[in-house]
Amino acid sequence: MPLALLALAIGAFGIGTTEFVIMGLLPEVADDFGVSIPTAGYLVTGYALGVMFGAPLMTVLGTKISQKRMLMLLMGLFVVGNLLSALAPSFGLMLTGRVVASLAHGAFFGIGSVVAADLVAPDKRAGAISLMFTGLTVANVVGVPLGTLVGQSLGWRVTFGIVAALGVVGLLGVAKLVPDMPKPEGVRLRHELAALKNVQVLLAMAMTVLGFGGVFAAITYIAPMMTHVAGFADGSVTWLLVLFGLGMVGGNLVGGKYADRALMPMLYVSLGALAVVLALFTLTAHNKIAAAVTIALVGALGFATVPPLQKRVLDHAHGAPTLASALNIGAFNLGNALSAWLGGLVIAAGLGYTAPNWVGAVLAAAALALAVLSAGLERRERAASTPPAGTVTAERPTVATH
Repeated sequence: MPLALLALAIGAFGIGTTEFVIMGLLPEVADDFGVSIPTAGYLVTGYALGVMFGAPLMTVLGTKISQKRMLMLLMGLFVVGNLLSALAPSFGLMLTGRVVASLAHGAFFGIGSVVAADLVAPDKRAGAISLMFTGLTVANVVGVPLGTLVGQSLGWRVTFGIVAALGVVGLLGVAKLVPDMPKPEGVRLRHELAALKNVQVLLAMAMTVLGFGGVFAAITYIAPMMTHVAGFADGSVTWLLVLFGLGMVGGNLVGGKYADRALMPMLYVSLGALAVVLALFTLTAHNKIAAAVTIALVGALGFATVPPLQKRVLDHAHGAPTLASALNIGAFNLGNALSAWLGGLVIAAGLGYTAPNWVGAVLAAAALALAVLSAGLERRERAASTPPAGTVTAERPTVATH
């Protein structure tokens, strides 16, 4: 695999760290600015919304320049946003910094996926994409726990300063290692928008929303579920999230490897198994060992869907994949927001802290149904474009000339 993928993975590591580390530092940030925990939670919501809206916005703005230069600009924006967060004198400016950093998120992964896929042979595209996303998954194993520890020990501002430094390393890596890949000739914004009319692209995005939504329906409420149901101490939640991150790393690599061999079967297996595991989580959550194993499985099965879904979007976007790829990253965050809201509804209804697992199982099962539908439509399209067996194509008569 090209060394340029390392630069993309470093950028992904920084982005993944800043996205999730805030969840462990909300009490410290809230105390520092004198706001409530729910108010501090806007730092999470604001980031997610910034990803959703920033992905298409930044991708459209980047249609006039080369992909490498756009990646460098996005990492620069990421650095500025995290520095603003680290130095913010007020909560409002802290929130502004989070939104600025989030604007780089979707477009970086969207454009980065296209670049990663173009760096390798066609039969290794999903593997290349998964290597870039490894930076995001490793962030949940290393970056987030260490960032939380540093923030709790030395202050949350130090954490965001370190994340900004990671962004600088990622920017320099892109500048040094990523080859200059100019924007394909003839591709215009209207071509990028036209790709969104493809039914297969839209189905892949819907699978992303529902499949990854299934994961976050459970993981969003993992702390109260593990402490109130499984009986873990509050301090155990950190290493349980490390288990989830390890599962993400393994699932991402396996998903990338097998998606290059059999993409749709990989989706069938991962989504089907995810639905089953989430349903069983309502039972395994009552036992510490079983709960820990289940958390790792949810991470593995959830992220096993990422490379195949991202590759499917790229394959069906027909020569104009950048916007569709970035929007699919926004779809992950839409799934996160949707599932967190639905999970909160069932808890508020008095169904207990394990109830979000059922929500996740239903969402994953719905994603599996869409995968089956997508494959069926694809087979029908192929059959319609293939002449029936035994059909003889009429030949134009030749005229003899003398």
